[in-house]
Parts: sequence; structure tokens; C-alpha cells
Amino acid sequence: MSSVMLIILAVWFVALFSGAPIYVLMALAGAAFAYVAGIDLIVIPQKFAKAADSFPLLAAPMYILMGSLMNSSGVTLRILRFATVCVGWWRGGLCHANILASVIFAGMSGSAVADAGGIGAIEIKAMRDAGYDGETAAAITAASATIGPIIPPSLPMIIYGVAAETSIGNLFIGGVIPGLLMAGALMLMVRAMSVRKNMPSMPAPDGREIWEAFTGAIPALMCPVILFGGMMTGFFTPTEAAAVAAFYALVVGVLYRDIKFADLPRIVLETVETTGVLMALVMSAALLGYALSMSRLPQEFGAWLTGTLSSKVVYLLMVNVILLIVGCFMEAISAMLILIPILVPPAMALGIDPTQFGLVVVLNLMIGTITPPVGIVLFITARVANLPFDRVCKATMPYLWPLVAVLMAITFVPALTTWLPNLFR
Repeated sequence: MSSVMLIILAVWFVALFSGAPIYVLMALAGAAFAYVAGIDLIVIPQKFAKAADSFPLLAAPMYILMGSLMNSSGVTLRILRFATVCVGWWRGGLCHANILASVIFAGMSGSAVADAGGIGAIEIKAMRDAGYDGETAAAITAASATIGPIIPPSLPMIIYGVAAETSIGNLFIGGVIPGLLMAGALMLMVRAMSVRKNMPSMPAPDGREIWEAFTGAIPALMCPVILFGGMMTGFFTPTEAAAVAAFYALVVGVLYRDIKFADLPRIVLETVETTGVLMALVMSAALLGYALSMSRLPQEFGAWLTGTLSSKVVYLLMVNVILLIVGCFMEAISAMLILIPILVPPAMALGIDPTQFGLVVVLNLMIGTITPPVGIVLFITARVANLPFDRVCKATMPYLWPLVAVLMAITFVPALTTWLPNLFR
């Protein structure tokens, strides 16, 4: 059966270039295997229904709704103002503020796309007004947006946790240190480039400015505190935290008087549309995963790998190479849903911690969002900055190095991803 599945996957890969939606191709590949293998086709709606009937997956539309509410409110402007007051007076200050704002926004949105398209538009305008060139503003905005899905909450981690049957709570907690390391590494890069390029800095704020920026940003700053604190104390689960986050985002928007009840139908409709595409991906990936399992292709691949490789680090390095290449050509969640059934079993057989492996996978694919030719964050940033795609790509390339350095750190040092989750067990 594995040979049949390989043929179907080969045809499916060629069909990727036809322009058809990827969830349609995954569903067709799974259905084709079931038909050829003589499996009762009733399994198709069964797998669709089982994939959709997932309690952890309920968090996805709630976090999507929260991101839409945050982008529709004035919270992004207040976050940037607070970040500017904190670090804007450093050399290259607005680059540092851009990164710090992404860290704060990451604790609310959990999405690189939401970061780039939401707070990114405000960051790029502010940097241009302060004298930064458009390429620098777009590049640091794109690079810092990758922090969004690493610091909890994170939509990609929810999808990974559901697909790989891994604790979403552990993934959330395990992402804190890597996310902060990403911010620190990008700031070090900015520091070096700011001296070389003689980047401007903002005037040092006085006490009144600091206080006004802090008090204005308190509701936004409390969001990650409430979410993280609630999950750590066991007051609510990661799935329940999504509903709390969406409600809190609505309250913040109303308090800032930036969200009107007339805006809610539009925001809900945007959430439904995004969730619909996501659920189509999840359901079709479940069918394709079932087909792969029945063909025993992942089992044979895993047996071959574990028989060939005995080192966890070598396997992780191989996965890094595969995912960095795949991330250049495929959207992150789609790539994750396709590759998880193949890559996770060998990792577990080699004894790799599931939290570490999940974060390695997610970080790889987030780096993929800022690598051409299909880096979705690059496209969004180029559109927001009104710059040619190739110029944004070229300006962003140097910022890949600090992100890859963090990826290597969590590959070679498991404790960077497992220490916090183990501490809270």
C-alpha cells in the first residue's frame, strides 16, 4: 500500500502547481487512496466529522476573533507608544520598539499575519515618519512578526497540538523562552546595524510621558498576564483561555471606545471566513493523515530512520533542513498538517521531547513565512509598506540569521523549551 500512497502523493505534489486550494488537493489524495485500497468511502465523512469534533480546536476561532478585535481597536497604537517610551531612546530606537511591541502583541494575537497586518502598519508609518527608510521598517516588522506564534497564545501551536496529540498547555509555556530569545537576538542585530547605518533615536521620555504611556497601555498589557496566569494556576484550560481572551479583547475595545457594536457583524464575519478555511484544512489533513497511516508509509519511514539514525540531534537537524525548505514554498499550517503524521512518529521513537519537537517545527515554519518565494508575511509587509516584494525580501534576509540562531539553540538545548513546562507540572 505504501507504493500506492507514494504514487498518489507524487500526483498530488504536481497538482499543487495547478493553483487549486490545498485543502481540496489533500481531500482528493485521501479519497483516492481510500478508493484504490478498497476502503469503504463512508470513512471520508467520518474522518471529516471526527477532525472537526475536537475540544482543543475550539480555541482556534476564539483566538482568531481576539486578533480581529484587537486589530479593530486602538490597542495597537497604545502598545507601540508604550514600547517607544521604553526603548525608543536607544540607537535605532524605533526598531527596538517595533520588536518589543511585537512581543507584547504576541501575547494577544498569536499570529504572525495579524502582527504584520495589524500593528505592523502602524509601526512602518511611525518609523518612516521618524526618518527610517521603508526597507528597514518593513524588514524589522516582518522579522519581529515571527515572534507572534511562538509566545503564547499561538494558533499554530494549537493546530500542532491537536494534530500531534501533544499538550497545548506545554507548548504554550515552552514557547515563552524561545520567543524572548528571538526578541533579544533581533535586538542585538538591530544594535549592530544601527551603529553601522547611524540610525536615529527618539528623545528620552520624561516621567509624565512614561506614566501616560504605561497607564494607556495597561488594559493591553494585562491580556497576556490574565491568559498566562489563568493557565498556570489551572483556573482555565488553554481552550477556555481562548474564550476569555476573545471576551477580554472585546472589553478592551469598548473601553478604548474604538469598537462599536455596528462593527461586530463585520468582525464576526471575518472570523467565520478565516475559521472556515482553517477547518477545511484540518478536516482534509485528517483524511490524508488517515490514508498515510493505512498505507503504513510513516511507519516504514520511521522504522528506516530509527534504524539509520540513532542521534536525536541529527534527526532534528534533518527536520530543520526539510522544514526550512518546505517553508519557502508552502503556508505554515498547511505544511504542518501534511508533515506532522510523517515527522512526529520517528521523533517520538527517538525519545525527543514532544514539546521541544513541536516548537522546533513551529519556529521553522514561522521562519518560512519571511523567506521567498511564498513567504506570506513578506507579501503582507510589502503591501503594507507599499514596496516591491523583491526589495522587502532583500532587506529582510539579514534578520534571518538571529532567528536561525535561536532555532539552533532550541535544537541543541532542549531545556530552553522544556524547563518552564516541567517547572509548572
